[in-house]
Amino acid sequence: MKVNMKQWVADVIRQKEVLAVPVMTHPGIEMNGNTVKEAVSDGRVHAEAVKTLTKRYPSAAACTIMDLTTEAESFGAQIAFSDIAVPAVSSRLLPDVESIYRLQVPSLSVGRIPAYIKANLLAVRSVTERPVFSGCIGPFSLAGRLYDMSEIMVLIYEHPEAAHTLLEKCTEFIEKYCLALKATGANGVMMAEPAAGLMSNEDCKQFSSQYVKRIVDKVQDDSFIVILHNCGNTGHCTEAMVATGAAAYHFGNKCKMEEVIKDVPPTALAMGNIDPVSVFKDGTPDEMKLAVWNLLGKMHDYPNFVLSSGCDTPPHTPSANVDAFFEALEEYNKR
Repeated sequence: MKVNMKQWVADVIRQKEVLAVPVMTHPGIEMNGNTVKEAVSDGRVHAEAVKTLTKRYPSAAACTIMDLTTEAESFGAQIAFSDIAVPAVSSRLLPDVESIYRLQVPSLSVGRIPAYIKANLLAVRSVTERPVFSGCIGPFSLAGRLYDMSEIMVLIYEHPEAAHTLLEKCTEFIEKYCLALKATGANGVMMAEPAAGLMSNEDCKQFSSQYVKRIVDKVQDDSFIVILHNCGNTGHCTEAMVATGAAAYHFGNKCKMEEVIKDVPPTALAMGNIDPVSVFKDGTPDEMKLAVWNLLGKMHDYPNFVLSSGCDTPPHTPSANVDAFFEALEEYNKR
């Protein structure tokens, strides 16, 4: 769908009704009778899941899978796959500081990157009535998956120069990947940077935001926006998130949406933050409706709010709960 995304953001803010963009692909995978492993490996299966959900739900935009292993796999990380769970990095790729300097930035032809580019291309072709958002990992979260998450928290203090070298390489690759996703015709990318929430606001600026901003400055324009997702943020690093200049910010359920939205510019979207596990996956439809109504009530005074899940809705999320999510929003908008 060809659309001016700056205008789209402005239109979302201006209209009276609250819109919803849950980060959601797994329910569509299951509706189509496919496994998680099939969807994260086969671009056609992936795109069909996006298409199925678009037909069923009035989301304001379609989202592809939030997979935090694709880019790490391209660098050479070992990935554990499952038919019923999201992929995971199974072992540390970079064992020491010296290995950071030897690390090569891969091409986009390695691993499952081509399958994800194909998924986006097919999704854009089939979803023509609303924007399509790609997905990618953020620089610090990628660095943590390559070096080990707990180890990189030590690295930034003991060897900050090495940490910045690793982040430079991660940023170079993500930038290339985002440009390729943009070339498919996608309207934006949701960049998942949850590991940045483990740092203080100042460290987040230094080891995440400045690199995210570099990508934003390169890829964001009238036709393509960056949505920065950080479900690790409890409210302490919203300022650092906003310093990236992204067009939208996506928050997890660890924070109070009514507090973090105060730090988001009124011209940018603030998206979130229904719990993807305790409500979407493990809750009941009645609990979902209550959670949506409670959140919408708190967000009443913020026209830049977009209702969403707090993170990617996991495998085995009951469709009845997704139905209830959109039913509650419809009821609220008709009040």
